[in-house]
Amino acid sequence: MKRTLSSIGIALFMVNASCNLQFRKNTERINALNEMQQTDVDFSNRSKEVGMKKAFLEYIEADGVLLQPNSMPVTGADAIDFISSFNDSSVILTWQPMNGDVAASADLGYTYGVYSMQTGDSVRRGTYVTIWKKQADGRWKFVLDAGNEGVGLERSDGRQAGRK
Repeated sequence: MKRTLSSIGIALFMVNASCNLQFRKNTERINALNEMQQTDVDFSNRSKEVGMKKAFLEYIEADGVLLQPNSMPVTGADAIDFISSFNDSSVILTWQPMNGDVAASADLGYTYGVYSMQTGDSVRRGTYVTIWKKQADGRWKFVLDAGNEGVGLERSDGRQAGRK
């Protein structure tokens, strides 16, 4: 009888320990997801404050990849050179993450959403996806960024171009 009670006690202890570990892992993952999504919002805010070029240079990882329409992927130092060549003086790029997820390891994840690029009187809208990696210092940087035009071109009067 004592042996059975002892076995039950050990089993309950192990189940409890396992549940606590799972809870801690889920809490860590949820916190990482919230941090990563907030980083995406901060990235957009930074783009509006200091310009697209400076924001991208601040948030790209050294080996980051840019996927642009009608172009081969641009990676690492070439991606940084590509960003550095932007003339963003007349461009306002902002975006709004809609959702995302993070790996069970809580160090890699993605966000996606919609963006708005204003140039003069026109506003182009599209969708994007960004893959994020947590750095050794705890900050998130993007390792891959891709945008897709096509949500629409809006005129300064708020109407869609090509429609009456």
